[in-house]
Amino acid sequence: MRYDFDKLVDRRGSGAIMTDVLQERYGRSDLLALWVADMYFETPAPVREAIERRLSHQIYGYSIPAASYWSSVINWERELHGWTFRREEMSFIPGIVRGIAYVLQCFTKPGDKVVVQPPVYMPFLNLPRNNGRQIVENPLAWDAASGTYRMDLADLEEVCRRESPRLLILSNPHNPAGIVWPKEDLAALAEICWRYDVLVISDEIHADMAHRGFVHHPFPTVSPAAAEVSITFAAPSKTFNIAGLVSSFCVVPNPRLREPFFQYLSCNEFGEPLFLSAIATEAAFTRCGEWRRQMLDYVQDNVDFVCDYLRSNVPGIVAVRPQASFLIWLDCRGLGLDHAALIDLFVNKAQLAFNDGEAFGRGGEGHMRMNVGAPRAMVAEAMRRIETAVKSLK
Repeated sequence: MRYDFDKLVDRRGSGAIMTDVLQERYGRSDLLALWVADMYFETPAPVREAIERRLSHQIYGYSIPAASYWSSVINWERELHGWTFRREEMSFIPGIVRGIAYVLQCFTKPGDKVVVQPPVYMPFLNLPRNNGRQIVENPLAWDAASGTYRMDLADLEEVCRRESPRLLILSNPHNPAGIVWPKEDLAALAEICWRYDVLVISDEIHADMAHRGFVHHPFPTVSPAAAEVSITFAAPSKTFNIAGLVSSFCVVPNPRLREPFFQYLSCNEFGEPLFLSAIATEAAFTRCGEWRRQMLDYVQDNVDFVCDYLRSNVPGIVAVRPQASFLIWLDCRGLGLDHAALIDLFVNKAQLAFNDGEAFGRGGEGHMRMNVGAPRAMVAEAMRRIETAVKSLK
């Protein structure tokens, strides 16, 4: 069966953050919105059908997940990533950002230091600060030869030696640049963190969306040290466009981390799946593999389109080609604009809602993040608007 990713679905008025908070966030509501990291594609029919079957029952009372929910997650990870773990090593989590907050609260105290690798997903910067922890930066380094970023592992070792952090938050694959980290880099990071007793949170929400030619490596699989020091979060939410259903899970191989963390989840009633979350997850992981393959092909064609269009028509903006997912990190520094002028260009001249790169921390200046998980017509319209807006600067 061929799926129709060209279909335009109007999300306005549905309560979607993507479209319905533009006035509040950007000061105007007439923007083409390609910012929030969910997609414009219809959620796969098997997921919708599974939810509709459950909702056809007249009572929505307290529910327990079927045993097949847990096995669907375990089987998916084994078959897609070669990652094997036991049911007792796994727990439901009501959202990965919340999960990161839970780890902070369970394993650190106010004043403890947390390593982040900017530019990086905004909550990695906000959550520690909001919880009274100190941010310690290990900035990514630009690698001109590969056209993307790399980890500065020598700096990470120095940061761990000098600052004695308690925790490191890893984006794997990386958001916003879409990097699929090499196994050897992940293993080196794990070795450093093991040596300095640093707990690693690995956020792998984009893991199931590696592009052609790239292989995602779940962090606990790269070495014994990685399994020993890590708590890994994943979810079907990005891949199958079900972020609103809150369907995340975590895996903790080391019992010395697992026991206190799962006890924390249990004591605070955080570990029980919502009944629609479990139903949607199982349907996604057991019945939507072909939808995922076709969606990834379509997204990668969108990426090619954006990269080629900018190269040919807007040389002042360079797309950092992602290796995973549907987000593109745009380097706009070639336009020579300050921050206010860059925002004005995108919002008021191009009438686009993208993510402001400065929100991603150090190294995000002069960048914008674009979502290409959308029909080609929307992506092409965004490119035309950018080209017209940039030409108006001359």
